[in-house]
Amino acid sequence: NRFGASGGTGYAIEFAGSVIRSLPVEARLTLCNMAVEFGAWTGIIAPDELTFEYVRGRPFAPTPAQWDQAVAYWRTLPSDHDATFDKEHEVDCSGLAPQVTWGTSPQQGGSIDGQVPDPASENDANRRQSAERALQYMGLEPGTVLNGVPIGAAFIGSCTNSRISDLREAASVLRGRHVAVGVKAICVPGSTQVKKAAEAEGLDQVFRDAGFEWRESGCSMCFYAGGESFGLEQRVVTSTNRNFENRQGPRTRSHLASPATVAASAVAGSLADVRKLATV
Repeated sequence: NRFGASGGTGYAIEFAGSVIRSLPVEARLTLCNMAVEFGAWTGIIAPDELTFEYVRGRPFAPTPAQWDQAVAYWRTLPSDHDATFDKEHEVDCSGLAPQVTWGTSPQQGGSIDGQVPDPASENDANRRQSAERALQYMGLEPGTVLNGVPIGAAFIGSCTNSRISDLREAASVLRGRHVAVGVKAICVPGSTQVKKAAEAEGLDQVFRDAGFEWRESGCSMCFYAGGESFGLEQRVVTSTNRNFENRQGPRTRSHLASPATVAASAVAGSLADVRKLATV
């Protein structure tokens, strides 16, 4: 929320730095996917050794006979060390806590241990009005602590945050735990390939044992298309990538969060900090 949803408008963004280099490829895919919610034309991350190993042996990857030639070319793609950019933003991630949205735009979010901000403190008139409308829609008051806000549903899905690494992370939270009474919990793998891989590892049983529905892959309830929805003014914590009004159903209140945070919240029955879950 430091730069807003329009902070990248008109730009192609290259994400770089020590944090980016430490991210696994699937996390990088999610970051680039979300560049559009920053207003950018596109988001890119320079290929490195992690990228090469991720691609190696996959369908449509270069054949072994072509591999060295392909990698040699890919190594020429990163920006030069002395490259000049139209604009540069630096973000300190050293104290970054799990994030969750409180409003109806990806920019309207903050730390799970933070509070819902007061729109009156916003100097920009458009952002102030947007925050006021968002709080009315979400049924929240300024100053509300996000950690502990009751939920009625939890959803792990979407092409953005339901890859195999996401399901492994969520399963590690759910193993030995159970969804809180009254919470509807659903997991939809991001693709058929991911679903098969998860089932081969037994992750589907972990979700089922914890009280999640395990469904076929697809867009599912990432967005409302006139079919199934979470319900009127139902509060949902979701690993999807957009939280606009009515995105997951008429007047459904969606809180975007990571798969781990969704899993922890499903267990707690409220928005929860996965770092503070009781051990099992």
